[in-house]
Parts: sequence; C-alpha cells; structure tokens
Amino acid sequence: MSLANFTPREIVGELDRYVVGQHKAKRAVAIALRNRWRRLQVKSELRDEIVPKNIIMVGPTGVGKTEIARRLAKLAQAPFVKVEASKFTEVGYVGRDVDSIVRDLVEAAVQMVRAEQLEQVRTRAVENAERRLLELLASHDKGALRVVPQQPPVGQVGPFLVTSQGAASTARGDHQDSELRARLRRGELDEVMVEIEVQEAPGGPLVSVLGGQGFEEVEGKIKEMFGNLPGMAGKRERKKLSVAEARRVLEDEEAQKLVDADQIKRDAVLRAEQSGIVFIDEIDKVAGQRSANGPDVSREGVQRDLLPIVEGSTVSTRYGAVRTDHVLFIAAGAFHVSKVSDLIPELQGRFPIRVELDPLTRADFVRILTEPRNALTRQYAALMLTEGIELELTKEAVAVVAELAEEANRRAENIGARRLHTIMEALLEELSFTAPERAERKVVIDAPDVRRILEPLLANQDLARFIL
Repeated sequence: MSLANFTPREIVGELDRYVVGQHKAKRAVAIALRNRWRRLQVKSELRDEIVPKNIIMVGPTGVGKTEIARRLAKLAQAPFVKVEASKFTEVGYVGRDVDSIVRDLVEAAVQMVRAEQLEQVRTRAVENAERRLLELLASHDKGALRVVPQQPPVGQVGPFLVTSQGAASTARGDHQDSELRARLRRGELDEVMVEIEVQEAPGGPLVSVLGGQGFEEVEGKIKEMFGNLPGMAGKRERKKLSVAEARRVLEDEEAQKLVDADQIKRDAVLRAEQSGIVFIDEIDKVAGQRSANGPDVSREGVQRDLLPIVEGSTVSTRYGAVRTDHVLFIAAGAFHVSKVSDLIPELQGRFPIRVELDPLTRADFVRILTEPRNALTRQYAALMLTEGIELELTKEAVAVVAELAEEANRRAENIGARRLHTIMEALLEELSFTAPERAERKVVIDAPDVRRILEPLLANQDLARFIL
C-alpha cells in the first residue's frame, strides 16, 4: 500500500479537494485507512488479530457518502466495489447472492494488478512490437513479402498493403536497419497497411442465459475449461491494419506475453483480502420491523447473509478462496423511514463506527459549485470551451443558483447536491442547444439571468416537482 506518507490529516486534506464539508465522516475514514497501514507494521503474530473497524454512514441522499468512499479507494489505490443492498435477496429468492460482492471485489483487484503489471512491462512490449513491425516491413526487401497498392487517388502516393507469404524466418540484419527504424518512429510509415496475425479473444459468455445467483463463478470456470481444450483457445487470425493500428495491437499482445497470469491472480487475491474496500449503499432498504410475510422476510435474510461476509468468512471465487476478515466495509443509508437500530443486532455490532452526515446548506452549495477540482461550473465551462465559447458565472449568479437549489430541495424531495445538476442543466439548456451557432465567444451569466430563467420554473409547483 502507498499510504506510508499519508497521515489522517493529509487524507482528509485530499478528500477536501473533492468533497465539501462532512468533516466527521472524513476523519472516520481517514483513521480507518491509516489503521490499515498501521496493521501491516505490527508483528505477524498479532497482525491477523487486528480487524478493520467498519463504518456506517447515516445521512440524506446527495451529501457525499458515496463520493467519500470512492475517493478514499482511489487515494489508497485499493480494490473497490460499490453495491446496493436492495439488489440482493435472501438465498432461495430470485436475485444476486451476497457472495457476488466478494467476487466483484476480486475482479476489481485483478484488473488493478493487471494494469499495474502491464504498465511495468510497457517499455519492453513497445520494443518487441517495434521489432515485429520492422521485421514485417524490412522483409519486403528480401522478397518474402509483397506490396499491393490500395488504389490511391491520382497524384497521391500509397498507402500500400504489406502481406506475408508464409516466410517465417527473415534476415535479422534487415529489420535492424536504422533508417527504417527512424522512419517508423517519426510516424512516416503510419499509413502503410500491413497484414498481421493476432490472437483472437476466446468466445463470449457461455452460460449467461442461466442468470440467477452463483452463476458468475460457474461461467468463469466453464470458460476456463473450454479455453484449455485444444482448438478452443483464442485462435490466430489475420488482420489488415495500418502500421499505427498494428503497433497498438502488437504492443498489447506483447505486453500480455510478458505478464505472469498466475502471479496476477495471487497478488489480486492478496490485495483484495488485505486492502479491499466494499461500499454497501442503501443499507437502510433492508432494515425494518420484523414481519412474518411480505418482502421483510427477504430483507432480514439479506442482513443474515451479509453477516458472515462482514464478520469474516471464506468465499470461493474463480481465482481461489478469498478471506474477508480484513476487508473494510463501509455501509451507508438515509434511514428516513427506518433507523440503524432496526438492523439485526449482529450486523449492527459489525459496524462499530457510526457517522452522521450533515444536510447541505446554501453555503455548502456555493462551495460545491466553485471549490472542488471537478466543480460543476468548471465542468460546464470546459464543455462550452469545446464549442469555442468562454462561459463565466459570476459570484452573484452562483449564489442565486445555490439559493434556488436549497429552495427546490425544501419544496420537493431533498436530494442534496444532486439538485445542482438539474438546476445547472435547466439554466444552461438554451446555451447548450445554440452553442454551435452562436457568434459571441464569451458568455457571462449573472444573477438576473439566473432568476429570469429559473424562477418561473420554481414558482410553478408542478414543474418544480418534476424539472427541478
């Protein structure tokens, strides 16, 4: 893990760049993340006994619960999955089983480790791909390849199609020709067409039609079984590509040859076990008063199915057995109707840290619109710049947008910062539609403009309910 130099205060500072407010929640996740690094420094006999202190976040929608967890995972460079508790059902009902959470986490870890290893071998892969391209191009001089004109327009030269005639071995001296290598690197041969052999990916899903719970692992095993049979692995096929396209294909193929698939699996399983983060959203949707019939039976069943995974158990995946003892679980829910105490006591006990997130105020909306790196005002300015238009919202305009967002949340459902998306879309709808045709290159939106466009929508209760 790359957290040795990150103190909890610095972790909170990094989160502040993307999430406004919610200091208590940021402190809680920062401590949890730092404790992971601390555990790795503890002597081995005690290390396995230290389990993560799972967190449950309570707060209305749109206040930053999901964003805090997602940014935390990126900061920790840890495998991360976000699941919705309402998508799962008790074993025996139709729906996903909770074991698929762990399988998804391991898949995320595999993709992360593979990407890291591919990046490590990228330089060698580029060299190998260049060598294959030079061999293919230089072999033409030996007569092993033929050049077929692609009927260019009159007065233009090339491109040409270079095709193989089956000569596998060529003179080694030719493809080391420095002039040809220099031309290839300068991009002068990018438009030349070459015919190369590439590994065709194995076939698509085999048992996806079965659906239901547990079939993700079955499908993976069947793919592996058929992939190992003679003639069932990825076939070699010929493709006619430009040198520029062929270079990318060959680089990917050479990189795949250089990585160790077994090592990727081992590292991915270890990373998922030691640093994985699972964010369970809408946990309040499976809480509620006990009932002998109806959907509540499945709700409590989901909680009981979640319990062993959160407590620490071993789940079988296509990459091997995965222990969840040291996976950090962060649950979140609005808990408008139910309360945290409505969860079964055993599950409550596995989330010892409870954090209340604050509802967003008008001042928070102003900060959200202006301070984060991915602030909405910056996003829309960047979008309009692609049309050659310089968009600017004055401070007064931002203040009015925040005021109207707060008012819309008060009158209708409180959806937090997500209200800003609908407000900004309504505000900039006309500009977004007419941007390609506008003659003016600079557009400044001030407070009167905001009120003129948005206040009629807010005044109409029915429109405000469905539009804002």
